[in-house]
Amino acid sequence: MGGVTSSMAAKFAFFPPNPPSYKLITDDATGLLLLDHFPHRENVDVLRLPTRRGTEIVAVYVRYPMATSTLLYSHGNAADIGQMYELFIELSIHLRVNLMGYDYSGYGQSSGKPSEHNTYADIEAAYKCLEESYGTKQENIILYGQSVGSGPTLDLAARLPRLRAVVLHSPILSGLRVMYPVKRTYWFDIYKNIDKIPLVKCPVLVIHGTSDEVVDCSHGKQLWELCQEKYEPLWVKGGNHCDLELYPEYLRHLKKFLSTVEKSPLRRNTARRSTDGLEQPRRSTDCYEGPRKSTDRREKPRKSTDRPEKLKFHEYKFTNIEKLEKLKTSFDQMERSRRSVEYHDKSRKSIDLQLEKARKSVDWIDRIRTG
Repeated sequence: MGGVTSSMAAKFAFFPPNPPSYKLITDDATGLLLLDHFPHRENVDVLRLPTRRGTEIVAVYVRYPMATSTLLYSHGNAADIGQMYELFIELSIHLRVNLMGYDYSGYGQSSGKPSEHNTYADIEAAYKCLEESYGTKQENIILYGQSVGSGPTLDLAARLPRLRAVVLHSPILSGLRVMYPVKRTYWFDIYKNIDKIPLVKCPVLVIHGTSDEVVDCSHGKQLWELCQEKYEPLWVKGGNHCDLELYPEYLRHLKKFLSTVEKSPLRRNTARRSTDGLEQPRRSTDCYEGPRKSTDRREKPRKSTDRPEKLKFHEYKFTNIEKLEKLKTSFDQMERSRRSVEYHDKSRKSIDLQLEKARKSVDWIDRIRTG
């Protein structure tokens, strides 16, 4: 089965540029890897990354000063990072993000042959490099998949529950669906994005041209409908498969999307649900635990004129605490009253005892006198 799947993938999914658009050279003075016909930039690293399937891929990492997000870009068919290099630089500058782009196995100067499962290993190697070499956290990563790159993008996104966001640029429902309007998923199909998109837990932006002649716009629209956390899509009127970056609304919409996901990551992480339950805010069964103080005003309970019929958890806890305090006060008052009564009883007994002694003393004097 695997052989049939691989042959299907090679037949209609992968078209690496031949020859590659770039070569790798090593700088004699610094020992750094460089792309041959591009001037060296201090903020750009050229890397070779090993994958778990034994291939070695080429990647570029573009730094942006004080960036809070990192874009992991999976490019489309018939392209390599030599052709994408200038776009990577421009996106990093205009979006104010760090950006890593990479070539799939068999593309550019990456070793091996193109296959569905090799691309999954390729994006994993790039992601691992971001974590281990650049200290990038999952919460700050945005996966960007263009065309066939939507396949490895969604495969990884479905397995990473704390991603900041995903961008799908002219995405495909699956490899077979690009060629035939099938209604079900077959075992030999590749890049089954239609089955993976519902598993993605972060915000998803879909961008697709309405005049796309390679991947019909219906692919993007159906994927958007299946998203858990939808973001306003961009349907580029008149846009084709490989020219969406030329439309002004492309960059404008991307900026708006990044601004949105960068402003409210805490709110999204709190609301997000995970199948393993680790991301759900844990509730305490200890009703006596007081609310924790926080310098973050967003954590304080907000007043609302629209009060729900059922108390929220923190309101329930506060109400129970108030009841306990009232009950404790009532007990204290009862205890003080009881002690007061006992005190008066003791005082009364003491007075009676003194009167009794005095009476006996008088009786004793009277007996002496009458005796």
